[in-house]
Amino acid sequence: MTRSRSTRYLLVAPLVGAVAAALAAAPPAGSATTSHSPAAGASAPADAGRPGDLDISVLSGRPDTVTGGDALIQVDVPRSVPLHRVTVTADDADVTDAFVADTSNRTLTGLVTDLPLGESTIEARGPGGVSAPAQLSVANHPRTGPVFSGPHQQPFACRTTEFTMPVIGGDLGEPIDEDCSIETRVDYFYRTTGGGFAPWPADASSYPDDVASTVTSQGAEVPFIVRMETGTTNRAIYQTSILHDPIGEPDPDFTTRPEGWNGAAIFTLGGGCTTGWYQQGNRTGGVTNAFMLGEGYAVMSSSLNVFGVNCSDLTAAESAMMVKERFVERYGPVDHVIGYGASGGSYQGHQISDNYPGIFDGIVVGASFPEVGFGTVNFITDAWLLDTYFTEKAGVDWTEEQQRAVTGFQTYATAPNVANGARRISPTSFCAIVPADQRYHPETNPDGVRCGVYDHAVNVYGTDPETGFARRPLDNVGIQYGLAALNDGTITADQFLDLNEHVGGFDNDANIRPERSEADLDAARIAYQTGRLTNAGGGLAEIPIIDYRAYRDDNPNGDIHVRYHTFSIRERLMKANGTTANHVSLLEDPRHSNFSTNSPLLRHAITQMDHWLRNIADDTSDAAPIDKIAANRPAELVEGCNSRDADAEFIAQPLDRDPDSACEQLYPSASFPREVAGESVAADIIKCQLKEPDPDDYTAQFTDTQWQRLNQIFTDGVCDYTKPGVEQQPLTGTWLRF
Repeated sequence: MTRSRSTRYLLVAPLVGAVAAALAAAPPAGSATTSHSPAAGASAPADAGRPGDLDISVLSGRPDTVTGGDALIQVDVPRSVPLHRVTVTADDADVTDAFVADTSNRTLTGLVTDLPLGESTIEARGPGGVSAPAQLSVANHPRTGPVFSGPHQQPFACRTTEFTMPVIGGDLGEPIDEDCSIETRVDYFYRTTGGGFAPWPADASSYPDDVASTVTSQGAEVPFIVRMETGTTNRAIYQTSILHDPIGEPDPDFTTRPEGWNGAAIFTLGGGCTTGWYQQGNRTGGVTNAFMLGEGYAVMSSSLNVFGVNCSDLTAAESAMMVKERFVERYGPVDHVIGYGASGGSYQGHQISDNYPGIFDGIVVGASFPEVGFGTVNFITDAWLLDTYFTEKAGVDWTEEQQRAVTGFQTYATAPNVANGARRISPTSFCAIVPADQRYHPETNPDGVRCGVYDHAVNVYGTDPETGFARRPLDNVGIQYGLAALNDGTITADQFLDLNEHVGGFDNDANIRPERSEADLDAARIAYQTGRLTNAGGGLAEIPIIDYRAYRDDNPNGDIHVRYHTFSIRERLMKANGTTANHVSLLEDPRHSNFSTNSPLLRHAITQMDHWLRNIADDTSDAAPIDKIAANRPAELVEGCNSRDADAEFIAQPLDRDPDSACEQLYPSASFPREVAGESVAADIIKCQLKEPDPDDYTAQFTDTQWQRLNQIFTDGVCDYTKPGVEQQPLTGTWLRF
């Protein structure tokens, strides 16, 4: 299949937004630098772009983030220059023989290998005097990383011997170096007529009797045989899978697309967070989904794109970039890549897209949160504090309904449920992967390894010079827990005062203490500048987003995946961009589990995202990206919810927390502790600005004694949510390096 120039360049979309823009604020000292290197697809000469000029681009990624010593390079050749007269060099070494000519598109494409670490110059020249030569500087990094995430975390547990190969069975054996590397391997498996997967017979020269066929989204009917590549990059185990017929087709490469590949790819993003540090991991987000493969999508993932292995969006972004690079070098340019994941996978979808635009072209997220460090951590640590107060500290009586009203949750059971996961801020609670003698202990090993979300982000936040620990942007100073419940009469003034006097905060080791938690202001500033708190005004502003949710707010045992988080990211999109035209929400009950393609609604989300991205790619107008997204949304992609009947029916309506809407009545979005305290659903305030308590903010009548007590509890003031947070500011830029 011959692909158009515009399709080829879709893979390497340049940075969205602010890389070349003026910085919004000074970058955090010692923390990050903004990349100003040419985006993928850009060529270096100042006079490039004139009619008759050669042009060089990197198809496999950005020129400044090449890894592993190789890059898929394309040279665009003007009609005035004979294709066969063009020579290509890499640091003056002739590499022309690596290039394949495409006469219809006037291009030369080749995999340039053996690039040294650091900068190299790729140059294309035509015959003298006909065209100016083109040059492109590329920067090569080790295949083991890092590229932009900062120094590798140590210690680091290799887990190749614990990785079970899907379908094939067995493990990956011992690593071959200290970076947990293995030799790359290729395996085949096939879909049986019985509906399962089976390993491809060794040395097969004919099709098994039970091999099934599939019809892809592009209408190709092919044997349902899958080529799965497994290897390591960035210390992660990666896998890619794609339909390929080893009997009837040649080995695939960047010049030969398998007939069954529809040209698109899905990058699966695994969930979790606790235990997500100091390890390679023994699983990926999955590359054997029968629905995705049967539709013709390539599927890719890595172990460091599972947040239960690596609870860092930064390393996840780097790993996704490197896996995608490897795939393109093998199979050629991708029409588009869809980021796909739930829960911890949604963190990755949002933050990779916003902070490292171009890795994903659109995202389908489920059970979503904006990010782990704030959208999740703040609500679960608040729940931990509140549940501890209600069960251990309360000096007045509370009904369960009053407790629930303070949390804002649909059911109070959510508070104790999520409190355990809140221990991800602890340096010791989820540390089993680290050898016991290396773990932190405040008395016996104060310099030991700390296993918490902030410690895991030390490359971003830096260390506190007084403690030596990672700076921590956790704060609850001035928060009036239960304020809305007080004002609507659900709780009394005495309950409100007792709660806020005794709720407390966390010390550096996540022990609950009487004093509130105070954020490190440098950490708060860095979080805003670098996108550790998802801004939504970076790359997210210019990609389509489908948010699917299997509703769990009313789980009688409680659940962390509460619905309001969908509105948090939507509100941030509105604040950053003035529109949410690129965000579609789909909602149903959890009968098909949390995020399973057994759900027709989720399958619909995948196929509609594919249509949406193809429509956008076909739009050659000069409209702004957000306008193209809005104009090209498929008519079949409508926001709404499924009913909760046995035979569910789709209800098409905006999902906007309207209490009178059918979907809101079926699936109440409820609230969360800081919204009850006055924060907006955007949940983007790390540390609030303070003001003196104002009697006009309360419908409750305080006695003089109670009012005096309120002012004693909040000596420095209460949160003023009419103002931005302390240090709240826009992104410094995208594609930051640490």
